[in-house]
Amino acid sequence: MSIFYLLIGLVLLVIGGEFLVRSSVGLSLKLHLSRMIIGLTVVSFATSAPELIVSIQSALDGLSGLALGNVIGSNIANIALVLGTTALIAPLAINRDFFKFNWPWMMGFSILLYILLLSGNNLVRWEGAILLSAIVVFLILLIRRARKDPEAAGVEEELQEAKWWKIFLFLFLGGMALWQGSELLVQGAVDIAARLGIPESIIAVSMVAIGTSVPELAASIIAALKKEKAISLGNLIGSNIFNIGSVLGITALIQPIQIEEKGMGLLTNDIYWMLGIAFALLPLAFLPKAYHISRYKGILYLAVYLLFIYSAFSTL
Repeated sequence: MSIFYLLIGLVLLVIGGEFLVRSSVGLSLKLHLSRMIIGLTVVSFATSAPELIVSIQSALDGLSGLALGNVIGSNIANIALVLGTTALIAPLAINRDFFKFNWPWMMGFSILLYILLLSGNNLVRWEGAILLSAIVVFLILLIRRARKDPEAAGVEEELQEAKWWKIFLFLFLGGMALWQGSELLVQGAVDIAARLGIPESIIAVSMVAIGTSVPELAASIIAALKKEKAISLGNLIGSNIFNIGSVLGITALIQPIQIEEKGMGLLTNDIYWMLGIAFALLPLAFLPKAYHISRYKGILYLAVYLLFIYSAFSTL
């Protein structure tokens, strides 16, 4: 039954994430927000909703390792797994502006999380407030930049003409699916971890993290199959930023995150993988061909992800 709960939870997270993204974009269009803001804020936050719901549910259940491991593992999966898979299907072109704003902010949030965790192997409420404040600063600067280039992100025509009732219906269905999916996913993951004698934190950075990254993975694969020549990394990087700033920030405010001894692998192994994989985007984007993520680079990232999974389980 544990595997059944896990699979049903994953399916509900995929459905809920899709509904939430579409309703969020439709609502933003009704409120006349620019396409740049929609692409880099609304969609990024919506695709981070599974991580948020799962992390809050885990923290409330006293499973801090699951909450933190979910975010760290999802940030690794978003780049190594999602980006690697997408590049393998279709090489990606990178916007020059990407490394002037999005990437530095992602690295800044990653390093900030590392510093806060080192201070006491936990995230208390005031540290959660710092992460949320950083998100507010990021959004303010992003909105200012969006005014200079309001048409930077495309939006489906169908969503531009969506009815109000359909937007709120999708919003409700998405929220319910995410809630039920998170309940089943956490329950299934914890049961499997208990039966196999595996710490919840390891299950979180692997199985749970992949599950909550499915919305990003599905969206990227669909875009690649449509043979879009230039796919912005903004949503993936935006999701990583929101995972740290809003997901961990909100979770820590609701219930401080305390890392127990059996979950110390998050601080001695996993977070270094997160920092390294995020930083590797910089040299990979310029070598050997600038502003281009080729299939070979995609294969490299997928290989790195497999090494990460191996390293996580080798700590047992």
